[in-house]
Amino acid sequence: MTDSWATFGADLHLEPVGQGLRSGLMEALREAVRTGRLAPGTRLPSSRALAADLGVARNTVADAYAELVAEGWLTARQGSGTRVAQRSAPRRTDPA
Repeated sequence: MTDSWATFGADLHLEPVGQGLRSGLMEALREAVRTGRLAPGTRLPSSRALAADLGVARNTVADAYAELVAEGWLTARQGSGTRVAQRSAPRRTDPA
């Protein structure tokens, strides 16, 4: 498992048209987690570093991170950075 994603911004595909930069960033991060490009426990770049890499405002990244933490996609701890949350697999229900 990789501990951090050094080329994070270069690997993100943002589609801000019609949804805004923050929403586009959030969807790109969710998709990276869903597809396994971001494994649980992977440390994300600081909001400042990712904002510089993507050419967006730092608050755009900070707000996206905060909302994804609230949704359970990411975890954040002071001094430890922001990481992809450990998520359980979706429940499957067998047809009766």
